[in-house]
Amino acid sequence: MTIEIRRAEKNDCNRMMELIQELALFEKAPEEVTVQFDHFVESGFGSNPVWWAFVAEINGKVEGFALYYTRYSTWKGQRLYLEDLIVTEACRGLGAGKKLFDRLLEECREKKFTGMVWQVLDWNEPAIAFYKKYNGVQLDNGWINCSINTSD
Repeated sequence: MTIEIRRAEKNDCNRMMELIQELALFEKAPEEVTVQFDHFVESGFGSNPVWWAFVAEINGKVEGFALYYTRYSTWKGQRLYLEDLIVTEACRGLGAGKKLFDRLLEECREKKFTGMVWQVLDWNEPAIAFYKKYNGVQLDNGWINCSINTSD
């Protein structure tokens, strides 16, 4: 078994959308995925990309990805915001998640970001345990997530 981490390419988008659906099922919210494929592709590979990603290929097939964008904190400066980190259920425990996460940390250092931030569902104990393995990870229970939809 070989695990290769590389930057996502436009032709990975179909597989990434499949993994997004798998993640939504895992998070018990499949109906919440409303992004259109063309918008997803344009947002990552168009003239003004707003997201970037790394993919994990296991034996030549994309079995995971980490999608991120740049966030600006008035307190901390530029930070990498990890939107999604997913490895297919069948491939969890093989080390792909760790390799993706480590690559994100490397990206932070390369871009001179001040750190990385993300969210994890409070019931996702395997993910929380995974993150706790990294020195310095802070889990903050003091914030409430907020959102508003501006389109129909």
